[in-house]
Amino acid sequence: MAVRSQSGDSARVTTTITILAYNIRHGLGNDSILDLERAARVINALDPDLVTLQEIDSAVERTGGVDQAMVLGELTGMNSVFGAFFDYQGGRYGMAVLSKRPFATSENHRLPDGLEPRTALAVNVEVGDPARPITVVGIHLYATAEERLAQAKRLIEIYRDAKTPIILAGDFNSTPDSEVIDLFSRSGWHIPDKGEDRLTFRSDDPRREIDYIMYRPEDPFEVVELDVIDEPLVSDHRPVLLQLRLLETDHDK
Repeated sequence: MAVRSQSGDSARVTTTITILAYNIRHGLGNDSILDLERAARVINALDPDLVTLQEIDSAVERTGGVDQAMVLGELTGMNSVFGAFFDYQGGRYGMAVLSKRPFATSENHRLPDGLEPRTALAVNVEVGDPARPITVVGIHLYATAEERLAQAKRLIEIYRDAKTPIILAGDFNSTPDSEVIDLFSRSGWHIPDKGEDRLTFRSDDPRREIDYIMYRPEDPFEVVELDVIDEPLVSDHRPVLLQLRLLETDHDK
C-alpha cells in the first residue's frame, strides 16, 4: 500500500507493507472441522498485502484432493503460489504464499533434510510508487532442534548477500530462548518484539511463541505495528500480522 503525503511543493510517497504469517494446519480447526473458508475469512478481515501459509495440501486425499493454495487465492482475491515439501496421500504437502501484487518470480529453496524434507518458499514482488522489489520467504522449520538449526544456518547463508530487502515469515518451531532464534539474532536479523501478547501456539491455550516475522538490519524497514491475532478456532496456531514501512534509500532519491 502506498500513501501520498504533501511536504511543501513536493509529494513524498510512504509505502507500508502488511505481512501475515499463518500456519493453518491444512484448514483443520480446533473443533476438528476442515474448513478453508474460515481461514480465508480470517485473512480477508486482516487485509494483508502478503501471506505466508504453512501446512498446505495440494491434491491430498485427507483434504478432498483440492489445491488449497489456489482455493485460498480465489477466496481472498490474491495471487497464490505453492511450494511442495514432499509427496503425500496422492498429492503434495508444503507451504504457500498469497499476494495482492503479482509475483515477479518465485523459488522453492531446498533446506537440509531431516525426517521430512523442508523448503523455503521465496517470492519477489514489487511494492510502492515508484515500484521497488522485495523478497518475502515463507518458513516452516522442522520439529527437531538439530534439523531446525541446520535449516536456519542454510537460510542465513542463502540471504546473507541478497540485493533486495528480505522478510522471513512463518512457523520456526522455535521459542525465543532456542538456538535457532539466538542464531538469527547473532547473525543480525531483526526480530520485532510482539509485546505482552506474544504466544502463538496452541491457539486455544497459547503457551509458546514459535511463529515469527523477521528481516535483516540493513534492509530499509521500520515497524509500524505487530500483532498476534486472538483467533482460537480456525487453526492450532495464531496468526502473526506485521505492518512495515518501506523507507526511502539513497538509491531511491
